[in-house]
Amino acid sequence: MTPRLVLTGITKTYPGVVANDHVDLTVWPGEIHAILGENGAGKSTLVKIIYGAVKPDAGTIAWEGETVAIASPARARRLGIGMVFQHFSLFETLTVADNIALALERNRAGPDLPARIREVSARYGLPLDPARHVHTMSVGERQRVEIVRCLLQDPRLVIMDEPTSVLTPQAVEKLFATLRRLAAEGCSILYISHKLDEIRALCHQATVLRGGKVTGTCDPRRKSASSLARLMIGADLPQPSQRAGAPGAPALAVRGLTLPAADPFGTALAAIDLTVHAGEIVGIAGVSGNGQQELLAALSGERRLADAATVTIDGTAAGRLDPAQRRALGLAFVPEERLGRGAVPDLTLADNALLTAYRQGLVSHGFVRDAAVRAYAAATIRDFDVKASGPDAMARSLSGGNLQKFIVGREIRQAPRVMIAAQPTWGVDVGAAAQIRQALVDLRDDGVAVLVVSEELDELFEICDRVAVMAQGRLSPPRRRHETNAEEIGLLMAGSFGAADPAARPASSPVGVSAP
Repeated sequence: MTPRLVLTGITKTYPGVVANDHVDLTVWPGEIHAILGENGAGKSTLVKIIYGAVKPDAGTIAWEGETVAIASPARARRLGIGMVFQHFSLFETLTVADNIALALERNRAGPDLPARIREVSARYGLPLDPARHVHTMSVGERQRVEIVRCLLQDPRLVIMDEPTSVLTPQAVEKLFATLRRLAAEGCSILYISHKLDEIRALCHQATVLRGGKVTGTCDPRRKSASSLARLMIGADLPQPSQRAGAPGAPALAVRGLTLPAADPFGTALAAIDLTVHAGEIVGIAGVSGNGQQELLAALSGERRLADAATVTIDGTAAGRLDPAQRRALGLAFVPEERLGRGAVPDLTLADNALLTAYRQGLVSHGFVRDAAVRAYAAATIRDFDVKASGPDAMARSLSGGNLQKFIVGREIRQAPRVMIAAQPTWGVDVGAAAQIRQALVDLRDDGVAVLVVSEELDELFEICDRVAVMAQGRLSPPRRRHETNAEEIGLLMAGSFGAADPAARPASSPVGVSAP
């Protein structure tokens, strides 16, 4: 057979960093080929070169035996290359159908497109409403748009950059079945993921990048997760260490939170009760789009409440307070969307630090203390091992995982009383994910109340003291970690909160009132 794609000597340099250093890669028809590496290893740059979004400084690309220049994503799509981005390339003010139409040739974007979107999304277990506006969708739902848009292009090579980072285990299995069927039909899959178990279960071959260079190839099906981790990071994967301790007084409390949906496609919240004590981590699992986004908005202050007592922070009624006022009470917040909400892409890391950490001595008498701001950003970069050129690096120049480490570090270094983290390790490599989880555990051990909203069940079971589930705008009673398992959590995701539910508690014991 002729290889589907051959890269030879691909090199790309940015100021201060060599993203790709003479990279060679061969992908065959029908092959599912993984690219492994730490955040900043050059994976995303390499696939953007293949997709025509980035121009290489040197090297050649051969497509089905012919040398080609891929000058743009449109050229890549005409060749038969489709891509699902880690950072979504969607217009928030447009509908799902409009966003998908923009990526299709004119003859494919006709009046039957909404029906095709419904058919393809349902067939692959990624349901979408073509008329829904993207700005009303959660991260997980936007991921579905990216995947379906790619599949509608009938590609011969599909590039997937962290496609399952915000999908549930059930949706992942459906996606894998789809990818295996595509591969069996001759389509090639180039797959980037930090979930090593996925790589081992799905991929036929893996190429490992470290520092922009290819350091080896292997058959991941014959490797253990720990051996793949060693190939990626050059060391054994660290496991979070925890100190035994007793939880303290309630630090974050929610009582009877009922909210109508903010838009026609949102999820209404119904009678949510929750308490997070000082010195504990409570996790919230669930399928994206079941009310997590609305709950986070109510907790962070982005959506204020009629009754101030509905949300209390460290004993103070906070339901009517705005985000800045809640931060003044000791709340820190890591949103699920890194670019746009967690950080402003076109600002430096120093300026992004100032946005939420200005109370840390960074402003005096209304004037910004530039040296203090830069020192705060530099300390965050150092303490959380962020790969960046320094405080003046633009946020958009960092890889997703490194930007996430910076955002988490920026919030932790404010010494909060309550930390809320949404999808804290989304798209983060195994080493960085372990570092972030350890940082959250250390916060808990220091007496901070930590609430983690995540679709990574393994993550929740690894670090949480109690786990609850969001389903259809309701919150299940939290279960102590050692008293539940993934199967029970899966049932709760279907909304089985009734009397037969093994996680149910007596009506006289409100959710989260008793100490864990």
